Amino acid sequence: MTRVAGVDCGTNSIRLLIADVHTEQGSTVPRLTDVVREMRVVRLGQGVDATGEFAQEALDRTFEAVREYAALIRHHGAGKVRFVATSATRDARNRQVFIDGIRELLGVEPEVITGDEEAALSFAGASSVLPSRGGNPVLVVDLGGGSTEFVLGDADGVIAARSVDVGCVRLTERHLLSDPPTPGQIAAAEADVDAAIDMAAQTVPLDRATVVVGVAGSVTTITAHALDLPAYSPAAIHGTELPMETARRACTGLLEMTRAERSALPYMHAGRVDVIGAGGLVWRRVLERLAQVTEGRVSTAVTSEHDILDGIALSIS
Repeated sequence: MTRVAGVDCGTNSIRLLIADVHTEQGSTVPRLTDVVREMRVVRLGQGVDATGEFAQEALDRTFEAVREYAALIRHHGAGKVRFVATSATRDARNRQVFIDGIRELLGVEPEVITGDEEAALSFAGASSVLPSRGGNPVLVVDLGGGSTEFVLGDADGVIAARSVDVGCVRLTERHLLSDPPTPGQIAAAEADVDAAIDMAAQTVPLDRATVVVGVAGSVTTITAHALDLPAYSPAAIHGTELPMETARRACTGLLEMTRAERSALPYMHAGRVDVIGAGGLVWRRVLERLAQVTEGRVSTAVTSEHDILDGIALSIS
């Protein structure tokens, strides 16, 4: 058994997983047993879409979280550590300041991965804990703060993947400026999302999907809203399969709420209040497109609490 630590640093949040990796008797597939799973909303991508650079206050928030994570990694004795940075870091001109800071704090070289690598890790993490779909192609959609990954795969691995630059932070900063957003702002954001889905569809044959699995904080929060949970519960959310229309209504509800109304929801993380409307907008458009291109064969949406973070940990097992 090996103890590993994976860190996923995205546009909105930075997450840590310390886990024991083991392979069950008679199986060649490694499994994870959580030791520590933590998340901090640091908004590293604050303003990156507009300025092309990390803001100093965003770097400071991120470095503080990494100091906490480094202490946890030392305390729990993880033998292998992998730090992965995604969309915001790919876009930032001053990313070397970020890379140098992480190296000094954590003692490992942070990896700024491509969108295709991000997609593959997301698929590996989600598929590691979901029931087999009999070899039928599964579409995993990782809806992040700066980008969204579309990855079609089956029991043999990834068939096709594409990362596109739409995410809940990017769209909020670019379009959804009012509280609540105006119809014109929503239409502009939807145009960006539709163009991004068109781009993804050039690489990923969306019509081959037999099921769609959504991962990351926007989708899990939308699912909590659809379930009307009394508090955020990963156990209640993971594996939930919602009728497409139920998921769409939850997306629309969050998009049309004021920030004060979202903040009052018992399952809403404070760091998602201002961007979850954009997350709902993206997820709604993705589900609508899938229903269209599969001619209704994909009629439900599955939510996974396991995603790129699990993929990172598995990759160093």
